[in-house]
Amino acid sequence: MEKRFRITVDGHPYLVTVEDLSEGANRLYPEPGSMHVAPAQPGPAAPPQVARPPAGPGDVVTPLAGVVESIAVTVGQTVAQGERVATIEAMKMKTPVVAHRPGTVASIAARPGDALEAGHTLLVLG
Repeated sequence: MEKRFRITVDGHPYLVTVEDLSEGANRLYPEPGSMHVAPAQPGPAAPPQVARPPAGPGDVVTPLAGVVESIAVTVGQTVAQGERVATIEAMKMKTPVVAHRPGTVASIAARPGDALEAGHTLLVLG
């Protein structure tokens, strides 16, 4: 069914014809109550969380989740407490990671570009 309307926009009158599509074979919208939603099907199971072993006394861990921007030490290097050993970038901010105690770098567990979660071991001090 078509209807004619006069509308005014910014002081200018316009005659428009509008076709009602809410009835008949050309329905634009479904009849109220005619749509039925099927119950949600269970999706794939989430992958199991892998438990990370607790950090040991010599482990230097990331304080936050981010990407390793740089590792400032090498295996065998002696570091002092508070010395920067790596830099983590998260949300465009660079966070230095420092040695929590003096020691010698026994191993390095991450490389620049690695995405790590908070608490992940970066390196081990012997």
